[in-house]
Amino acid sequence: MTNQQIADIFGKDNEDLFLHVCKKVPKDSLKIPSPGFIEDVFSLSNRNLQTLRSLKQLYGNGRLAGTGYLSILPVDQGVEHSAGASFAKNPLYFDPENIVRLAVEGGCNAVASTFGVLGMVARKYAHRIPFIVKINHNELLTYPDKYDQIMFGTVRDAWNMGAVAVGATVYFGSEQSDRQITAVAQAFDEAHQLGMATVLWCYLRNNAFVRDGKDYHVSADLTGQANHLGVTIQADIVKQKLPELNGGYQALNMGNGHYGKMDEKMYTDLCTDHPIDLCRYQVLNGYAGRIGLINSGGASEGEKDLQEALRTAIVNKRAGGSGMISGRKAFQRPFADGIHLLNSIQDVYLDKLITIA
Repeated sequence: MTNQQIADIFGKDNEDLFLHVCKKVPKDSLKIPSPGFIEDVFSLSNRNLQTLRSLKQLYGNGRLAGTGYLSILPVDQGVEHSAGASFAKNPLYFDPENIVRLAVEGGCNAVASTFGVLGMVARKYAHRIPFIVKINHNELLTYPDKYDQIMFGTVRDAWNMGAVAVGATVYFGSEQSDRQITAVAQAFDEAHQLGMATVLWCYLRNNAFVRDGKDYHVSADLTGQANHLGVTIQADIVKQKLPELNGGYQALNMGNGHYGKMDEKMYTDLCTDHPIDLCRYQVLNGYAGRIGLINSGGASEGEKDLQEALRTAIVNKRAGGSGMISGRKAFQRPFADGIHLLNSIQDVYLDKLITIA
């Protein structure tokens, strides 16, 4: 997809998406994705040589190889959202091989999925595309529904199947978050010892985060802090939802409420309401870009999927993020259409005219 084709999808009403300049947190204050990102950032860290090699494999595969950007296909929804609900639109993906094939033929850097999915085809594909094994899940079969992340296997299991990285989720803000943080921190330490990279889904879960009809699960300030906690337990890459608003701390501290700690300068000096500035605040909380931020593609909405995916990619790239991890928008459509969507996302990161704001 060319720059003109991308621009035509959005029209003149969205020109600011391409022209906006971040003035609150200028790009010069960040570590920007680049071909030398691993050497510039991680070679200075405590990551061992095997982990550096694994990171090189992640950043060095697919259509975005050598750019400093990532395009990852995540398909863990068979557990997280139930297999029927996830694959009814396209039963092709009940077969694990088609999940991995989509990532390979879609030019992705890596495929992220469950122990079962990746283990079933490991001997055929582990050497062809980097595996990110998701080690914990919300199993979603307990009645009534509960929101908790439990381990589904061990780090060594992932290592034995040839995985380059492990992925995990922490539901920050939930009643179980303390245990999840501890368990994932220990797992990430073991993964690094074995030479694997680590990817953390830094999601928020608490009913209190919905106030007066606004969902602060996607506020820049709360998701930014979730990112900061994620990099504290040494995630090498952070996955986060694209922010849609700000002021989560402010809302939770109105009236008699008291929650967390904040400074008004978070909103006046470090951010505006522009979507690129909101995302930049997420990047800032990942050690000023030293830990790559990949934003999720979200649910499939049908005809709007391509435009929504491209918008997320543009906002992420211009904010200083490191790529996109898009699943349902790709696999809940015909195979060839899924490849086209993944390639279109990648085209944003390959487009030199779409620059850091």
